[in-house]
Amino acid sequence: MNETPRHRDRLVVLFLLGFLAFNYPLLSLFATDDRVFGLPVLYVYLFSIWGVFIFLTWWLVGRHREAGGGRSQSRPRER
Repeated sequence: MNETPRHRDRLVVLFLLGFLAFNYPLLSLFATDDRVFGLPVLYVYLFSIWGVFIFLTWWLVGRHREAGGGRSQSRPRER
């Protein structure tokens, strides 16, 4: 079975989750004067979620490359 459509579906779902995570209704929950480790809660939320989405994107693309779905630039060509 071809992994490309499933891979694309997962990236689309990740995009939609990111859209929801960085949209107004959810952001307004963290727009308070409270602090975590001396930083505003909103900043901690934004940078934490941003890091999580970067990691998930890296993980999904890496799994796709391991399955043979993409070209890897790290391996030298065989002659």
